Order: sequence, then structure tokens, then C-alpha cells
Amino acid sequence: MAKTTITDIAKKLGLTPSTISRALAGNPRIKIGTREAVEKAAAEMGYERNAVASSLRSGKAMTVGIIVPRINRMFFGNAISGAESVLNEAGYTVIICQTHEKVENEKNALKTLSMNRVAGILISHSIESADSSHIREALDSRSKLVQFDRVFYDLPGAKVVNDNFHGAYEATSHLLRMGYKKIGTLAGYMNVSCYKERLDGYFKALSDAGMSRDESLVYYGSILQETGRVSGKKAIEAGCDALYSAGDFSALGAVEAACEAGKNIPEDFGIVGTANEDFTSIMNPPLSSLDLNPYEIGRQAALAFLDGSDEVVKVKTELRERLSSKRNGNR
Repeated sequence: MAKTTITDIAKKLGLTPSTISRALAGNPRIKIGTREAVEKAAAEMGYERNAVASSLRSGKAMTVGIIVPRINRMFFGNAISGAESVLNEAGYTVIICQTHEKVENEKNALKTLSMNRVAGILISHSIESADSSHIREALDSRSKLVQFDRVFYDLPGAKVVNDNFHGAYEATSHLLRMGYKKIGTLAGYMNVSCYKERLDGYFKALSDAGMSRDESLVYYGSILQETGRVSGKKAIEAGCDALYSAGDFSALGAVEAACEAGKNIPEDFGIVGTANEDFTSIMNPPLSSLDLNPYEIGRQAALAFLDGSDEVVKVKTELRERLSSKRNGNR
């Protein structure tokens, strides 16, 4: 059987093929009633959209690229899932690229996506990305840019982020309420917006509690289990009785360091992580952590792409209080 064409639908409805094409593309200039009638007729007649022909006409594919540092992190996996749930519904396919935290990989991914004339790029940049220049250079005027989680505020386009400042403030304040006196932090890299915002929230919570700012208790670049373990050992040697960690993997390393030092968690040493990775609830003891709602981050990034938004969207964090930070009498 011959495939149903736009011309076939046009004949059935008494409309022009161009009107049918615009209606199927969701053109806002076509009345809602007409669009609904066209979509109904297309479904009844078994019309299948020719994505290749459409991309040739428009100069861009019905494809969106998503660039993330690592796919094997729960945060980014869930963010991708959230974005796909919206984009697939809108008729887009998704190309996923991971940079492994390397700026050269990021440049190559941007170049490849640009050459393929994708309709949009959703990106969370690598740790090695010191500034936005390489992203700006790679931008194609045909492709919409949406940044999420790790963003450069000087770039155009929408930005979808967590309320990192408030989340870190809440986590540090929680440790203070539990009676911990000397709280350090496992910080990330200050060229990465989310880590900078979390550090600011940590300092603000201490300041509001009347505690002085102590840079010696900030352990920069601690985002992996290995670096968290090394920094955790240093924090314990410096007399810290608690840590707020900007990531869960570094928090896991700090827990190992505390156990090796003979510290009882949470009585002697408390810790709160960030991201609420799957392993946090099954650790011994279970790890308190900030839930970043990554699925919603991805969903909002995809919606921003579809809407053509230039706004900054903030997604709330939620503190999951578990045993690692709850001393006896405060449970």
C-alpha cells in the first residue's frame, strides 16, 4: 500500500498541503481547531512523518544533543531521562555525548552536534571547562542552547539549575542543629557554578550561626571517592567533627576515612553529602544527602528548549536526613 501523504490529508480536509504541513509542525499561526482536525485525520489515515525530508527543508534535524560529564552518575542519568520524556513526546530524538570531564571531548561533541545541524544542545559542562569561550565558538545560530546543572551565566539561552546556595545552607545548618562544632566542607571546583554556589551557602550558614570563616577547612577539588577519602582524613586531623560534602562520592570517601580513624558515625563525626545517589540509603550508616531532583532538572531543560526560553530556572533541593548526621537525642 502507498503511504499516506500530506496531499492525501489535504484532499480529505479540503485544505492546502502547506496548511497541513504547518499544522502537523504545530505552527501557532494555524488555528487550534484546524490543528486538531489535521492531527486526527493524520492518525486515522496512518500518516507517518518523514523526518529526513523535514530536516532538509528546515535546515536542521528533529534531533537534540545532550552533553554530560558522565553517564554513569545517577544525577546525569536521571536528568537525561527527564529530558527525553519531554523531547520524545514532542517528536525529537536524542543524541547523548559524555565528555568524561575532558574539555577536548566537549569541544568534539559540540562540533559533531553542530555539523549534524541538531535543533538544540542541552549541556552540563566538564570540570576542565575554565570558561565559556569554546561553547560560544561552537554555537550554531540554528541550534538552541540550554545549560543545566553546571552553567556559564555569560552565555545566551536558558539555564536550569538547582537552588544550590539554599541546599548547602540547609545541609550545614542541619549539622549545626545536631550539635557539631567544627564543620568543614569537601568543595568542588570554583570554575563550576554549582560548586561555587554550594560553598557560598556553606559559608553563609556558618556566618549566620556566628562562626568565623575558616578557609583552612575548605577542601577544594574533592568530588571523587578517592579525593574525599584523602580530604576527609585531613579534615579529621584538623579537628573537624563534621563535613558538608558537595558530592556523595566524596562523602563516601570521607566516611571511609572516619572509620579508619576510629570515629563513630554520627556520635564522633557527622557528614552530609549532595545528590542523593542510590547508594546513600544503603550505606552503613545511611548517608544524609541533598536530593537535587535531577529528573525535574532534565525535564525543565527540555521544556526550556521547546519554549525558546532565556530564563534561569531554579529547581529546589530536598535534604534527606539519615543516620550519618543525626546524633543520639537528635533522631
